[in-house]
Amino acid sequence: MDLSDPKFFINRELGWLEFNQRVLDQAKDPAVPLLERLKFLCIVSSNLDEFFEVRVAGLKQVLQSGAQDTGPDGMSAAQQLAAISKRVRRLVADQYACWGTEIKPQLADKNVRFHRYPDVDPAVRTHFEEYFEREIFPVLTPLAIDPAHPFPQLLNKSLNLIVELEGEGLGTDLAVVQIPRILPRLLPFPDNNAAQQDFIFLGNLVQDRVGRLFHGVKVRGAYMFRITRNSNLYVDEEEARNLLRAIEDELRKLNRGNAVRLEVQDAPQQLTDRLCDIFNLEKEDVYRVEWPINLLRLMPIATELDRPDLKYKRFTPVTVVGLGEEHDIFFHIRKGDILLHHPYDSFQTVLDFIGQAAEDPQVLAIKQTLYRTSSDSPLIPLLVQASRQGKQVVVAIELKARFDEAANIKWARQLREAGVDVVYGVAGLKTHAKMAMVVRKEFDGIRRYVHLGTGNYHPSTAKLYTDLSFFTARPEITEDVANLFNTVTGVSHLPPPNRLLVAPWHLHKDILRFIDREIENARAGRPAAIFAKLNALVQEEIIEALYRASRAGVKVDLLVRGICALRPGLPGVSENITVRSIVGRFLEHSRIYRFENAGDPHYFIGSADWMERNSFHRVEAVFPVESKGMKQHVQDIIDSFWKDNVKAESLLPDGTYRPVPREGEPWDAQEEFLAEAARRRKRHAAAQG
Repeated sequence: MDLSDPKFFINRELGWLEFNQRVLDQAKDPAVPLLERLKFLCIVSSNLDEFFEVRVAGLKQVLQSGAQDTGPDGMSAAQQLAAISKRVRRLVADQYACWGTEIKPQLADKNVRFHRYPDVDPAVRTHFEEYFEREIFPVLTPLAIDPAHPFPQLLNKSLNLIVELEGEGLGTDLAVVQIPRILPRLLPFPDNNAAQQDFIFLGNLVQDRVGRLFHGVKVRGAYMFRITRNSNLYVDEEEARNLLRAIEDELRKLNRGNAVRLEVQDAPQQLTDRLCDIFNLEKEDVYRVEWPINLLRLMPIATELDRPDLKYKRFTPVTVVGLGEEHDIFFHIRKGDILLHHPYDSFQTVLDFIGQAAEDPQVLAIKQTLYRTSSDSPLIPLLVQASRQGKQVVVAIELKARFDEAANIKWARQLREAGVDVVYGVAGLKTHAKMAMVVRKEFDGIRRYVHLGTGNYHPSTAKLYTDLSFFTARPEITEDVANLFNTVTGVSHLPPPNRLLVAPWHLHKDILRFIDREIENARAGRPAAIFAKLNALVQEEIIEALYRASRAGVKVDLLVRGICALRPGLPGVSENITVRSIVGRFLEHSRIYRFENAGDPHYFIGSADWMERNSFHRVEAVFPVESKGMKQHVQDIIDSFWKDNVKAESLLPDGTYRPVPREGEPWDAQEEFLAEAARRRKRHAAAQG
């Protein structure tokens, strides 16, 4: 049987859209608190923006180049774009129906209301008219469209008005007004209070008052629209003499990238057609949306409104290792490996690891990778402090982390100015491994301490993403990490690792080898099974290997949050494979691999999904879990996820998902982890007296 047959693969773009549908399902779930539902609704819009900026833009470039390449599923670029257009329309219609018929009226019932500007009371209208004249009108600029006024270079994802005009002596009947991003998108009523919150949208106000910009000219209509542009960066690292400057130059070009999507609200067809001509778009690229044109504008309401009754109950993560003389973090790591499960276990322990290293006079060096971090990250000042105290500090910062390029350039400059040795990784590869190493002089010699994880050194997302952190001082692992840092920062070849699985050098072959071992065990009648928790599964060779494993009788359980190109449940191909996805309060971000190994299971944790880019185009670090207690901890995590019958959904052979049948008592894995964290906090408090 040819296991590479396209009928055995789900298209990755359509698979991603199904993931975004599962995010939308959270917005539609009445069991989720109302403002949390609104947040999920906003995330759908944010996800779609990135999807068009990157994935659709890439497909359009393939189509324009005339390339005939197809993916494992056999779909051409044209076929994918057509299927995407059809699926996105259903998704967007579902999204706006959720807003208009569920979330918006339910928020109104809770005294959080959104109004169209013309419908507000006269006294409130007067307030907003005065606000418009004082705060908005001075920063608006009407831009005529005629031979003397070429169409303006509108910013990517900016909100704009296309204005129809009429009057004597006009050289054009069209103008554009771009609504400046510096202005708040939601405007509160003047009498808002804790009990009642009312808002209008800035665009709606400008739309109503836009005539003030055209003295002596009649405005026939003003319609909101939004353009999404290609946001892919194109940098030839071999030709770029200064990678940082080359990426900066590319970032400046992004707002001039080719348009890939036009969103319009209530615009007449002839105006929409003219916009398509201007932006060189087809009718398939037009998405007519309802009010408001960009639901992401509602995110401040979801995150900043002080309504705890409409949000998830707050929780306090467990602090596993503290600081102070009696809580020396290096002492704890010397005693034995530490495994943390974020956000249930506090990310503060990771910050303390770097913080204590920065202050400790016995620490000689700190080495760390940075893929993404927060705008107010405490890590940067700690690394600067360590450098100024004379420690050697080396940071491998990934300048090509998508949509974080500008932030990482800023951090790179700040660190270099403080004397930190900043490198940008290996040419042609993204450094995606999450690792930090502290070199410390102790009474018995030099000792290395290492942190490895599945998530970024990002304190903000560490509260929202589930990840795993691992601390160790075991020489066989710290040596691997030291060698990997030397490869990333220098010119050496990576020696064969003792324990780590490292991409792009070994990881892919190791995964295939482990799968083949399970196949051999199954054929020999020994225990054989595979479990993997991933963000995405699309790598063709690995999928074919999993099909072979299923055909050999290996039980394969996959928990894939996002894209899964594998089709489970196909007779004779994948009937022994089950694929589930969990989308819940926290973004599932940890990666776990488990191979049964004839009854002596091998567990691995790391930063790599089973994708082409992780296998061959990124520096990734996957580490083993070897102590008995830690293996049991990971197995308990796996069991809880697989027991979930509240948030879990099963992937069907046709690429769609359905909820896992509710058998027995309801089990929400994330809620159970929260409950267990609360019990551990209580036990710790009792032990402290």
